[in-house]
Amino acid sequence: MPPLSDAALDQLFRNARTHRWWEDRKIPEETLRRIADLAKLGPTSANTTPVRFVFVVSDAAKEKLKPHLDEGNVRQTMSAPATVIVAYDTEFYEKLGFLAPHSKDARSWFAGQPDVIERTAFQGSCLQGAYLIMAARSLGLDCGPMGGFDREGVDGTFFPDGKTKSNFLINLGYGLPEKLHPRQPRFAFEEFCRIE
Repeated sequence: MPPLSDAALDQLFRNARTHRWWEDRKIPEETLRRIADLAKLGPTSANTTPVRFVFVVSDAAKEKLKPHLDEGNVRQTMSAPATVIVAYDTEFYEKLGFLAPHSKDARSWFAGQPDVIERTAFQGSCLQGAYLIMAARSLGLDCGPMGGFDREGVDGTFFPDGKTKSNFLINLGYGLPEKLHPRQPRFAFEEFCRIE
């Protein structure tokens, strides 16, 4: 498969930034569905697919989310056209008969093993949240991922059954580039990588 064009790499990486200020412009539901459909195609361990996305778009849903946000994240979240709660299902293994039909007893790899369940679910939801960011950017949206919120509050409000846990939030929309700060420094290759 050929490499992506420089323009595509710019959109996905080099020019992509964390946005906190948004145009007053809704995201069509069809676009949110396309983002999720792209994000779900990324790999997870044994295709466990533990992520659960909640797209918070209505005024009522935003008001439910607001009291659980850290003070510094209220304005940017309430003004974003959509906020995604990236969460994970702690009973993801119950769906492995469908998701991993090639493995006869994939459920047994996890059932009754809370540490393995937590690690797999958390790790997979991190990956799938990152896939969602790349999917959103590929469809022309900007993103503002963040962790500043009360997880217990969000879980109690949006996942009252106790089986799903929030991981992080991603604000989605059409960012205002004039409000961006200069890009923060990044490490040189040698400072965070090695080849052995």
